[in-house]
Amino acid sequence: MENPNGKKTLGRRKIPMRKIEKKSSLQVAFTKRRGGLFRKASELSILCRANVAIMVQSPAEKLYAFGNPSVVASLVNRIDPSPEAARFAQGYEAAMKMLETEKGGFWWEKPSEGFELHELEGFRTALGEFREKVTKKLDGFEKPSTVTQQHQSSNLIPAHDQDFNFSAYDQGFGFPTYDHQDFGF
Repeated sequence: MENPNGKKTLGRRKIPMRKIEKKSSLQVAFTKRRGGLFRKASELSILCRANVAIMVQSPAEKLYAFGNPSVVASLVNRIDPSPEAARFAQGYEAAMKMLETEKGGFWWEKPSEGFELHELEGFRTALGEFREKVTKKLDGFEKPSTVTQQHQSSNLIPAHDQDFNFSAYDQGFGFPTYDHQDFGF
């Protein structure tokens, strides 16, 4: 195909805006433009620190959304105020809050100098309750026969100021030890 100027291709030129009639071509054009639109929205959001949300409906009537989760959730609530959508949005926000909390790390990894006295007392109480629960759980299991009578009557979890005596257990820490001769090796 040759144009009147002698070029073999038409090059870059303005494409007239008209409806694409072929369904497959329409879907391909939508997919390409949706990707470009979402990419530009992402750049705008990053460069301007703006909350951006875009909702696009495909020719097959599927809804595609891009943007800040809280903005998208509020848009979904405005469009579809059904209880399922509200429950989904609340669950999503709760999961995001939990993720942010987990990013902060565990309380026992933080230096204890930053805590108030009542917080430290609360942690002590919580650890004591946890210790009791673990002790009850361990008491529910069958105790190994190699444990001495002294350790059966005492707490199974040693306190921080006591030394734990591993000599009360076998080499296998309470599990029976076997010799190769027992298995015919």
